[in-house]
Amino acid sequence: MTADDRTDKDRQLDEARVDFHGTNLTTDQGIRVDDTDNSLRAGERGPTLMEDFHFREKITHFDHERIPERVVHARGAGAYGYFEPYDDSLAAFTTARFLTTPGVRTPVFTRFSTVAGSRGSADTVRDVRGFATKFYTPQGNFDLVGNNMPVFFIQDGVKFPDFVHAVKPEPHNEIPQASSAHDTLWDFVQLQPETTHMMMWLMSDRALPRSYRMMQGFGVHTFRLVDAEGRGTFVKFHWRPKLGIHSLVWDETQKIAGKDPDFNRRDLWEAIESGNFPEWELGVQLVPEEDEHAFDFDLLDATKIIPEEQVPVRPVGRLVLDRNPDNFFAETEQVAFHLGNVVPGIDFTNDPLLQARLFSYLDTQLIRLGGPNFPQIPVNRPVAEVRNHHRDGYHQMTIPRGQASYHPNSLGAGCPAVDGAGAYTHYQERVDGDKIRKRSASFADHYSQATLFWNSMAGWEKAHIVAAFRFELGKVDHTHVREGVVRNLNHVDHDLAVLVAEGVGVEPPAGPAVPNHGHASPALSQDHAPVESVATRKIAILAADGVDAAQVEGVQAALTVMGAICEVLAARDGAVRGEDGEQVPVTRAMSTVASVLYDAVVVPGGKASVQALCEDGDAVHFVSEAFKHGKAVGAMGAGVELLEDARVGSSAQPGVVIDAEGNLEDFTSAFAAAAAAHRHPARDTQRMPA
Repeated sequence: MTADDRTDKDRQLDEARVDFHGTNLTTDQGIRVDDTDNSLRAGERGPTLMEDFHFREKITHFDHERIPERVVHARGAGAYGYFEPYDDSLAAFTTARFLTTPGVRTPVFTRFSTVAGSRGSADTVRDVRGFATKFYTPQGNFDLVGNNMPVFFIQDGVKFPDFVHAVKPEPHNEIPQASSAHDTLWDFVQLQPETTHMMMWLMSDRALPRSYRMMQGFGVHTFRLVDAEGRGTFVKFHWRPKLGIHSLVWDETQKIAGKDPDFNRRDLWEAIESGNFPEWELGVQLVPEEDEHAFDFDLLDATKIIPEEQVPVRPVGRLVLDRNPDNFFAETEQVAFHLGNVVPGIDFTNDPLLQARLFSYLDTQLIRLGGPNFPQIPVNRPVAEVRNHHRDGYHQMTIPRGQASYHPNSLGAGCPAVDGAGAYTHYQERVDGDKIRKRSASFADHYSQATLFWNSMAGWEKAHIVAAFRFELGKVDHTHVREGVVRNLNHVDHDLAVLVAEGVGVEPPAGPAVPNHGHASPALSQDHAPVESVATRKIAILAADGVDAAQVEGVQAALTVMGAICEVLAARDGAVRGEDGEQVPVTRAMSTVASVLYDAVVVPGGKASVQALCEDGDAVHFVSEAFKHGKAVGAMGAGVELLEDARVGSSAQPGVVIDAEGNLEDFTSAFAAAAAAHRHPARDTQRMPA
């Protein structure tokens, strides 16, 4: 290639480059845009209008940006199972039979996912988790497409492309992967105060779930239940895990990402394969329509929760996942969720984020799955009969017969016929108002529920939130962005803003922007109503030649009966010799695992075994790291020496269980209680800064 050729190529590239500084926002047709924060709607609280060409163009372009991977929620894992209602109590509110027919098990497919990263990213990143369930009901498919947090970053769906562009890897260098710790995300956050409540959740341990099986789920939006008379009731959906709500700690997540990037996916798969079927309880918060305006927030605002103290969550049924997919691509990758998949008895509200999703999800599936026939893919196919005039298109898998593919027709005897009996009927409500791009004033409070969340946290949870803000903002290069976030946080709580500011090198605010209102909602804390069980918890038992085989066998047997999963770890695979020469089977070589992959650790006695472990740096580190992360640590007999070498301390430390006499029954009982508590934050190394 000659110099002239290179000059021509450089000229071509220069012409393709666009610098947007100093320019005005336009559509792809060059039409100037006066508002890209609010979709066009009928009245300030009315539904979004299809004629909003800017909104449709913006969302359509966003939906088609990534091929073929999902733009968001690309990294996921899924399973089949069933949903079963407890009773028929919801029959007074909805005609959705899968919610009101006790004893009937509706088949489901549930997919869990991260949001920001690509398919190749790690499971344990700090992120929102998707929690989407497809119900294959006789009335048609219903998709409950939610997250593990009850609120979202934005109030209007027209902002979704802006938010995701900000949180994704930066476009000039595609860095960082699956992380929100970078300038563009926090620049968006500091300029968009409505993100504040969600950012509090994202900086909490809710963004670091121990397992999909120990993670809450939420429908996020306010939906409607509709009864047989056409009367509506507002509803929010909640999933609560049977095993309780548990999280990892930040240091742990980073190490797991290297040791086992498939940590959550593997956990779900292995639990189902072993018969430990994950289970969640579905609950609902019901609000009569006449109480729509009875709160100090707007029910249509997706950045707000209904505190459980105001409207309790009513348990209505259970979800059990009991079968893994046969093929990841055919099922987990090709499953297509859409909020518009509803059945009679469930309807929408005018939530402007929900309204956008009703358009966007169908549009994105069309490009991702290659055309309009994606509902015919087996994982998406309803159990209800499908009869319509849709024809042709990519991947048509049925063979329609006859001449008529239109309605009305006489050549096909008028079939398929329109019949009102059992058909879906949209909820009727009066809609009027100016055609306007304007958000209701009832959406204007961006801080009080963020304060409610902060006030509701236990001390250790607050410490982790402060540390998360310091880590994330510490990765931000632009000082004015850090300052902007601190200004927002000063509207949440002055002490929080000061602690974050001091950690990221900006001037702390002199005083609070507003007083802390002092209200709390205990249900928001992971300390609230804990489920303490060792069921499915992974317990590491460290051993070497000369181990007390009776103690290994006794601990394994006792904890296994309680539902725990015990693995013997040693320097080598195969087996180690017991004190009396017997063979003790080894589950895994210690070099192939790490403490971060287990929930607790036990060191049995046997002087030769313990001496060898004390001389093994991996074993010493295993125990000290487990202790650092607040996990249960136990030792019997001579095993106490390894705890001393690891500087774990005595049984006076919370979660440390020592039995120098080797009393198996007393030890296993005390250790099981310590492991069931999940963490022992009283010895958490990440305490609130002074």
